Amino acid sequence: MDYLSLIRKPIDGDLGDFNALFDRSMSHTDGMLSQALAHIRQKAGKRMRPMLILLMARNYGDVTAVTQNAAVGLELLHTASLVHDDVVDESSERRGQASLNAMYDNKVAVLVGDYLLSTALLHVAYTGNQAIVQYLSELGRTLACGEILQLTNISSQEISEEVYYQVIRQKTAALFEACCAIGALSAGAGEAAIEAVKRFGSSLGIIFQIRDDIFDYFPTADIGKPTGNDMAEGKLTLPAIYALNSTGDEAMKAIALKVKDGTVTPDEIALLVAFTKENGGIEYAERRMEELRRQCDDFIARSVGDTEIRKALSAYVDFVIRRTK
Repeated sequence: MDYLSLIRKPIDGDLGDFNALFDRSMSHTDGMLSQALAHIRQKAGKRMRPMLILLMARNYGDVTAVTQNAAVGLELLHTASLVHDDVVDESSERRGQASLNAMYDNKVAVLVGDYLLSTALLHVAYTGNQAIVQYLSELGRTLACGEILQLTNISSQEISEEVYYQVIRQKTAALFEACCAIGALSAGAGEAAIEAVKRFGSSLGIIFQIRDDIFDYFPTADIGKPTGNDMAEGKLTLPAIYALNSTGDEAMKAIALKVKDGTVTPDEIALLVAFTKENGGIEYAERRMEELRRQCDDFIARSVGDTEIRKALSAYVDFVIRRTK
């Protein structure tokens, strides 16, 4: 099924307007900055977050200049956070191409990230909507707190599902929640509606992150074996956490602690990946996604009246769950 076409159908024109505004915001006449921004624009992604903002605005009213500037502001804030994350994680690749810090250096990457963040604030200011300005400002703080919590968790000896959810709620879930809330706010939705869309967005974001985490346990086309990138970076995700806590296997826990202190070997990662798959870690994560999916479906049934928007949001949830990359 072509999920993306279903998602875009009720907002196709709005998405074209967003892309034009976003591209203008990501352009500059200065040589190095112009090149750096062009490099980021080359891998723009599917626009999942802006599409969610636009769909929520359509659900509660109209897509306006307020909606579009809020969507550009959020996408720029997210893009800036990715640029800075690559510096923190010492990543050399982003979406199949060289990361900005690899292409230039950390100094350039940090400064370009700062430029993107400032441009995000400019577009949020253009909305003239105090609630949206406050929401985006709080989102920036939440994303930074999530990154710091993740770094703290890496050095902790605790292997906790609760802490896993704390991290992803402050990172991925917060981002999707903000998309839904800002889209609804831009269309004048009331307080009760905002609370409902926030719950939908948070559930959707957690699904998105769990699906991302599952990918790390399976072969990629490039290397033909599980990537284990999360474990190589010191992160234990939901499948492994479940397998470790449900079995109490001391030998595997010892490897897991080596993951967290950065001394694990590729062979040990392979052992922990296999152990996780053999002990129900993937199935547990998939069950959790389905529980959250039911919450999303309930929101769509209760709060979305337009048939095309209902189909689009259902396709959005399906796409997040079933995507392969």
